[in-house]
Amino acid sequence: ARFKASSESFALQSVTINDLILLAVARTLPLHPDLNAHFQGDTLTRYRAVQLGMAVDTPRGLMVPVIRNASQLSLREISGEAKRLAAACLDRRIAPDELTGGTFTVTNLGGLGIESFTPVLNPPEVGILGVSNINLKPVQAGQDVAFVPHIGLSLTINHQVVDGAPAARFLQGLAQNLANIDLLLAG
Repeated sequence: ARFKASSESFALQSVTINDLILLAVARTLPLHPDLNAHFQGDTLTRYRAVQLGMAVDTPRGLMVPVIRNASQLSLREISGEAKRLAAACLDRRIAPDELTGGTFTVTNLGGLGIESFTPVLNPPEVGILGVSNINLKPVQAGQDVAFVPHIGLSLTINHQVVDGAPAARFLQGLAQNLANIDLLLAG
């Protein structure tokens, strides 16, 4: 209900949960430069620009188009680009250069009802985020129990580059951005 009110006030009716996740990832990654990187041979290359890969299931198999400079885009721009790229993959119109250069990938199996999974890293990228479905989770609310939406997130990292604690801090920051999505939309 909270997002619905926000989407109406920001005129974003066609925005999906996946678009919000892409925005939150794009805004969280710059604070965690070791995850917005490539590791090849023994060389780590960190990138300032977030080139955000998004997994797209097609009849011909998985494709990962890239949303360029994602951290600089608005929610409306990310949503439009995600829809354009996904349609291009499905219609076999995707340009080869739109499938290269990703610095981090998001794969979302939530629409298939998956509650948990471990995404496979896409080298030379250092991290990939797996998004599971949304479930209602019981929480204590005073003397009552309330049910709040809960989304499963899993992060696969190259442990040669990123340790568990910094990866957990990325997930913590991402969760905070998702919980406060109104702030991302406003700023």
